[in-house]
Amino acid sequence: MRSPITTVGKKKIEAELNNLIKVERETIKRAIADARAQGDLSENADYQYAKEKQSSIEGRIMQLQGILAQCDEIDVNTIASEKIVFGAYVKLFDEQKNSSVEYQIVGDDEADIATNKISYKSPLGRALIGKEDGDVVTVKAPKGEIEYEIQSFRFK
Repeated sequence: MRSPITTVGKKKIEAELNNLIKVERETIKRAIADARAQGDLSENADYQYAKEKQSSIEGRIMQLQGILAQCDEIDVNTIASEKIVFGAYVKLFDEQKNSSVEYQIVGDDEADIATNKISYKSPLGRALIGKEDGDVVTVKAPKGEIEYEIQSFRFK
């Protein structure tokens, strides 16, 4: 199944992949060669560390390539919708905290709560899709139900 991803999210993944392939992979190859030159590999901690690091890098490269192969890029700057859809920046009012917060609805692989990017598959993301300004959504959270009023949304 293909997954949506924003243009910004795709570029970020492509940049990480490019860095892993062109910089990290080459650096670890040199580290392995240097460790091999030290002699007995069975007791060479530098060699063991470098091989583990290489495995980690190769695993991440495969993961990122898989994400890119299975994603559909969506340019949120071209979206014009009267309802909240993927890519929207949504300003919510949290009635319990008496404060506002803005989230962007993004794909799973680019979701990051620290930067207020939530997955369209998350409970809040699912609750927001298809709603409009002024609607109230209730989200079940571990600490109980949370009500949000949609103050506004935009795509840029």
